[in-house]
Amino acid sequence: MSDPNTSSVNPATVSEGAVARFFRATEIDTRMLGMVAAIIIVWCIFDIWTSFRIHDEGLLGGLFLTPRNLWTLLVQTSPIAIMATGMVLIIIMRQIDLSVGAMLTLIATVSAVLQVQHLAPALGVGHWSIWIIAVVVAIAVGVLVGALNGYLTAYLAIPSFVVTLGGLIAYSKGIAFYISEGVTIAPLDATFKLLGGNVPSAWLGPTWSWALAIIACVLIVLAILRSRQERKRVKFTLRPVWAEAVLVGLGFIVVLGATYVVNSYPWPPKLIEQYALAHNITIPPGVEDKAGKAVCMAGDKVVRCVDGLIFYTGYAIPVLITLAVGLAMTFLATRTQFGRYVYAIGGNPEAAELAGINTKAMTVKVFALMGLLAAISAMVASARLDAATVSLGDLNELYVIAAAVIGGTSLAGGIGTIYGAMLGALLMQSISSGMLLLNLPSPWQNIVVGSFLVIAVFVDQIYRRRVK
Repeated sequence: MSDPNTSSVNPATVSEGAVARFFRATEIDTRMLGMVAAIIIVWCIFDIWTSFRIHDEGLLGGLFLTPRNLWTLLVQTSPIAIMATGMVLIIIMRQIDLSVGAMLTLIATVSAVLQVQHLAPALGVGHWSIWIIAVVVAIAVGVLVGALNGYLTAYLAIPSFVVTLGGLIAYSKGIAFYISEGVTIAPLDATFKLLGGNVPSAWLGPTWSWALAIIACVLIVLAILRSRQERKRVKFTLRPVWAEAVLVGLGFIVVLGATYVVNSYPWPPKLIEQYALAHNITIPPGVEDKAGKAVCMAGDKVVRCVDGLIFYTGYAIPVLITLAVGLAMTFLATRTQFGRYVYAIGGNPEAAELAGINTKAMTVKVFALMGLLAAISAMVASARLDAATVSLGDLNELYVIAAAVIGGTSLAGGIGTIYGAMLGALLMQSISSGMLLLNLPSPWQNIVVGSFLVIAVFVDQIYRRRVK
């Protein structure tokens, strides 16, 4: 007769190593850790590489891992990351959307023409309603164009590759070019430009950024506690308390670390001077360094400032929009019937249809959702540029698809995560940013992006074989 104290022990878990037990207890996605490790490696490589740039003043430190570059990197990643969250669901359903970059251009053009050529002359420049109307119209256009792609794919049985390839050709270089007459449409409404994060009014500043970080930390704790209660309610296996403490600690590190970085980036000196003059702020005297130049001290560090006056940026509105979209899409994909249907269709379309899921209607909805996200991305991108051009979304579709695939979304369908795609977007933008800092020729960027996409698909194939 077996000992009751040992009969419930799983021999497989006994033979596990410490690392395997850690990942099993915390339920951390190892593929996500691989993505994070790849991002850190890329950052370190570019930081070391840029540290060997020789200037008149001698050998400089690394240029990549600086608050300025990391803050800019997060803002630049936003448009691609937003669209990548929708591309995940598209690919999970075994479809593809090659028109997202062209949709971005079309939506941005319609919104810009509406603001500059119609609303501003009719209502007056700076009217409070201009940005609201522009946002509503941009979203409406995005949803309608996305739904059209879905309708042609689902109800007319035209392959999504062909439908969206046609959109890639027609939307930006055709319709958008016709609407804008091939010229740059600028400047945009002042309030609308806040979506781009290029002006001080679009930055939270340190106080509100830290407040937001504290709220995020509290929400992390509440989410862990709620998850534990839900597991108890449905009688699922509970994570060890130490494992949940580790998850909370990791969440705190990410949130507080990111907040510290964005709060460490000071405004450019010229912008500080303009702001001070516009708001009648007295510029205090600075401290002279050995060269006789006025500098400011932030703790024990010398920072750029204007005669002692310094402001810090904090989180920018595009980053907050991206985080909000990521959370909303994660909830939609993992906590709703809509998300379950998407994964079911991607796993086995025939079985999903036999189970009573309206696969055609779901296809239209997912493509319409992709159009909505393209509209949000278009508003962020055009507001950041303060203009709309027919080349605004060029190659964005490739970056979006690459971000989703590199983030772990399987081209065979049924597998993918929202956070993985957002990390993939951050990795792609990190590579582009690093090569720009090194002044490498632009063709190298496309070569590297294409190479990463091929490697990611190859790794995905290996992973799927191992799982099988």
